[in-house]
Amino acid sequence: MKDKRQVPFYQYIVSIICVAFLAGGSFYIYFDYRYKQQLANQPIQSSNLKKVDELYNEIVSNYVGDVDENKLVEGALKGMAEALDDPYSSYLNEPEADELDQSLAGSFEGIGATLTMKDDLPTVAQAPIEGSPAAKAGMKTDDVILKVDNEETQGKTLSQVVSKIRGKKGSEVRLTILRGTETFELKLIRDEIPIETVKGSLAKQDPSIGAITITSFGQKTYEELQETIKSLRKEGATSFIIDVRQNPGGLLNQVEQMASMFLEDGQTILKFEDKNGHTSKAVAGPELDGGFKVTEPTVVLVDKDSASASEIFAAALKESGDKKIIGTTTFGKGTVQTVKNLNDKSEIKLTVLKWLTPNGEWIHEKGLEPSIEADYPDYAYFSPISREKVLKEGDSSAVVKNVNAILSALGYDVNADSSDYTKQTKTAVTTIQAANNLPANGELDNETATAIEREIGKKIQENDRAYDTAVKELQK
Repeated sequence: MKDKRQVPFYQYIVSIICVAFLAGGSFYIYFDYRYKQQLANQPIQSSNLKKVDELYNEIVSNYVGDVDENKLVEGALKGMAEALDDPYSSYLNEPEADELDQSLAGSFEGIGATLTMKDDLPTVAQAPIEGSPAAKAGMKTDDVILKVDNEETQGKTLSQVVSKIRGKKGSEVRLTILRGTETFELKLIRDEIPIETVKGSLAKQDPSIGAITITSFGQKTYEELQETIKSLRKEGATSFIIDVRQNPGGLLNQVEQMASMFLEDGQTILKFEDKNGHTSKAVAGPELDGGFKVTEPTVVLVDKDSASASEIFAAALKESGDKKIIGTTTFGKGTVQTVKNLNDKSEIKLTVLKWLTPNGEWIHEKGLEPSIEADYPDYAYFSPISREKVLKEGDSSAVVKNVNAILSALGYDVNADSSDYTKQTKTAVTTIQAANNLPANGELDNETATAIEREIGKKIQENDRAYDTAVKELQK
């Protein structure tokens, strides 16, 4: 999974704007009220907090320097959650809790990327949402943010970094990014990131097929999907492609409602297993879907960034609904978190259950295998072009090599393996500039890089093997 962790240019080819957030954590799924009630009835185990209390009093009473008592408590709470060594469990202070809440409802102004802390540095946790400033700038999973507006992030908390990155729509923020061994700067214009999680249209290849993309499972995703299906039916759709590629997950109640739409009443959506090995399950029925059913032929698209709720949806349709799943093996996130308020404005996000597929398989760290394997062409995995500086003939670097590889994939006569900005590179760049009404000087600046990425994005879209396979499957 590591060599093809995401599809960088995929960010450029799906024109949807939806929720992305800057908060601690990555792929996620949260409980609805039924499971919270079950957990609330579990007995609270006694714990030895005397030692913690003694240490707190010792520091407050005898430490020679100034003591911020609130900071001590916050540190203890965060440290307790981190000691679980679970990337999906964390203590969220007030700003972080607010970020999480906004990721599931409403809208906000920012760049549309999700951050977590790795090695004490803010790191992009998942693919930026399509159409967001982060996606347009070419940010990728595992990009490390070294500076925000030339201010180092080392030593800052996640909430401090987030508050500096977030800002008013139309304002600029400069990020210094570390990607592997390469360091470069990106300039992003903040924008409003509305919560629109479902987008649908008729397939160009066949207007009887409704193509629906679901980007996350927020508070209104079930309603959005139902309305989208109704609309596409009126336009003539008699079958559906449900695309959950690069969808990181979301709310459990939403995916249960959505999966129920595609299953017969009584069929299993997913199973749960608690810490004691006790199991339960959720089944399709009118209490979930309100009697709204999708009986038309349906296939689901997944990829290695489809996680959590996306995997629940795909597994339910595959194993209980006998639907074809097309794409690549999914991420493999098989745990469920609950979010609980801690009697103030902070929250604990805690892993409390495993979820299993209808057949009882735990796909954690393994992923769900598709029914039909279909991936993007290799050039879909090239990195976006770094905007650190203008490139010109005579330059030589890893960035230039990436540019040459992209130009070669587009059919231009350049050496894909060369790190040199040659005369052939300049000629190809000049041709692209002329075609896009840009100054045809053969130098690769930000506008030219955008034009090149737009061209390769179009080619990727035209060679979306998973999507094409889905269309052919529905035409059988």
